[in-house]
Amino acid sequence: MIDMDLQGIGMTSRRTRERLAQRLRDQGISSENVLNTLVDTPRHIFIDEALSHRAYEDTALPIGYNQTISQPYIVARMTELLLEAGPLDTVLEVGTGSGYQTAILAQLVDQVFSVERIRPLQEKARKRLQRLKLHNVMLRHTDGGMGWPDKAPFDGILVTAAPREVPRELLEQLSIGGRLVIPVGDEHQTLKRITRTSEAEFETEVLESVRFVPLLGGTVR
Repeated sequence: MIDMDLQGIGMTSRRTRERLAQRLRDQGISSENVLNTLVDTPRHIFIDEALSHRAYEDTALPIGYNQTISQPYIVARMTELLLEAGPLDTVLEVGTGSGYQTAILAQLVDQVFSVERIRPLQEKARKRLQRLKLHNVMLRHTDGGMGWPDKAPFDGILVTAAPREVPRELLEQLSIGGRLVIPVGDEHQTLKRITRTSEAEFETEVLESVRFVPLLGGTVR
């Protein structure tokens, strides 16, 4: 049986998603795999129904607990940066949030491990991922800055909130050749891609200015 809400209608229709993908192309997103995944993924189910008519605007939207679902451009850009050098087997996502970025990653890599400090957000995300039949995701309620050391090393790590500086724990959980995409800073944040080139060496690229909620410690039940 087709879930018509996943198909979308009007402001949530596939045609609306395709228009969004074209806008992202115009802004410089070049990976067709990433763009096609955004078109296939119903962003409107990851936000409150009252905001669903805005789901395919290129803007961040509130999801509660002072958190947001990232704007589609940022989701596409970070995913593209993570996958630019080739496909990845295992990816750690720090900050499940609504589960939207998680869903995009789950369709492009073999296994996603995603941590979230706010349990009610995690539980909502779990239901959405189950609804989309994305079974290659493991979720954990924990302090995001610590990552998931039991499952390390990871081929890629993507962080959806901004620490003041890159957590050493996350660097240590990268495999050799692994890539970390992360926003860093307080008032002025920059998006960075850090590649682990050897056991003790990392190469950092500073990419563009961004605006994310801060990466906070502790957990919320």
